[in-house]
Amino acid sequence: MDTRRLFRTSALALATAGLLISGCTEGSSSPSVSATNSAAGDAGSTPDAALKPYYAQQLKWRSCGVPGFDCATMKAPLDYAKPDGESIKLAVARKKATGPGKRLGSLLVNPGGPGGSAVGYLQGYAGVGYPAPVRARYDMVAVDPRGVARSEPVECLSGKEMDAYTQVDLTPDSAAETTRLTKSLKDFAAGCKRRSGEVLPHVSTVEAARDMDILRAALGDEKLNYVGASYGTFLGATYAELFPARVGRLVLDGAMDPSLSSRRMNRDQTAGFETAFQSFAAECVKHKDCPLGTTSAADASKRLKAFFSALDARPVPTGESRKLGESLATTGVIAAMYDEAAWPQLRQALASAMASDGAPLLALADSYYERGADGSYANLMYANAAVNCLDLPPAFTAPSAVQSSLPEFEKASPVFGRGFAWASLNCGYWPTPATGAPHRIEAKGAAPIVVVGTTRDPATPYKWAQGLAEQLSSATLLTYEGDGHTAYGRGSDCIDTAINAYLLEGTVPPDNKVCR
Repeated sequence: MDTRRLFRTSALALATAGLLISGCTEGSSSPSVSATNSAAGDAGSTPDAALKPYYAQQLKWRSCGVPGFDCATMKAPLDYAKPDGESIKLAVARKKATGPGKRLGSLLVNPGGPGGSAVGYLQGYAGVGYPAPVRARYDMVAVDPRGVARSEPVECLSGKEMDAYTQVDLTPDSAAETTRLTKSLKDFAAGCKRRSGEVLPHVSTVEAARDMDILRAALGDEKLNYVGASYGTFLGATYAELFPARVGRLVLDGAMDPSLSSRRMNRDQTAGFETAFQSFAAECVKHKDCPLGTTSAADASKRLKAFFSALDARPVPTGESRKLGESLATTGVIAAMYDEAAWPQLRQALASAMASDGAPLLALADSYYERGADGSYANLMYANAAVNCLDLPPAFTAPSAVQSSLPEFEKASPVFGRGFAWASLNCGYWPTPATGAPHRIEAKGAAPIVVVGTTRDPATPYKWAQGLAEQLSSATLLTYEGDGHTAYGRGSDCIDTAINAYLLEGTVPPDNKVCR
């Protein structure tokens, strides 16, 4: 399992990511939020002279090889503190408004992560699956954030090394197992530094938000219209903080709370996955074939925990060289928590694993890690760690700190707590110091922003949406009472109607509107 603050919009269907809680040490040459504002000029003003060439660049659109989509390459400063220095190339994709109706400009989309490919999300879903009236009036646009997918991606491990990394025991029972775990985290960090050391200090959310403002200008838009899911809500809120006067219509779906520390965020997410699992378990035990029993959700939790313990001692075969141990099995279960449509698949995968066939549950874990059939991995996990380890100081910096926090994590989730706590150690060994810190985002002066929260969201707990909506000076909270991660485009007519009206007409839903 590798859920160090990893949020995804959909772990199974459309591939997006979430947010890994991280940690590092403070201090860096990278710009802070305040420094970023001064370098860019106050929101609404023109950028300083050093940035003007970036803001004035003309995008050269070409065929993507995907029917209906165009692609371009955008340049941004590698280091905004040195805008006259090296640049970084960012991949941009677009699907032009189809009509009818008056064109409303561009609608930028981001699926989450950090590490999820926005270009892939646009081409695989948003550009063809968003409501037709929205696609008719907006040019649908995406940019892979710096360090992600097609935008000079962060690389860390080979496929075989990543296979080993995903199988490391995240519930160590001895000093030797703790040593193996910490070594794997250190090796991961060292691999990132060795392969991507130049870009590693410059993939923060602040820098990605500044890149979005350059893209806004290059697209010819006065305001930024944006739909961000999961980690994309933090990216969108950061943009609003930096450029409040340039905020158009912003939808922040599956919101995170930027005021929380890494440790608090990890613990909250632990509780979120417990809530989601309890919802799954309550549904599972209604079926005669539920492999976790047919009595109660509480009994199902005990059975799953016992199954994980059995796998820790004796992994089961999968039909290939990798066996299904506790870590991969836990990841497989976690993957299915993002979308209740995956629950039947999880029920069958657990039944197979308990019958000594780990292949179906391994497939779920592989979908989570974006592992290909050839053993290669997308850069999701690498970018995920790189961004998060810049954005926040570490949850933990030593095994002793994890040990002392185990009771609170296990209280949050008897099933997942121990593994989540140990996974939160990842950025304690990161080679690049953190540049960000927890803080409230108010974005005073921004146009109305819609924040969306799902009551039983596993990866971005509902109270985070409440927290962000309370902080943003112009926010309205829209609530979906249901399961799964994020709400827009997931089957709720109430949610979709409210967001469509906002995007198309500027009609803000009533504050605290609840959809069921």
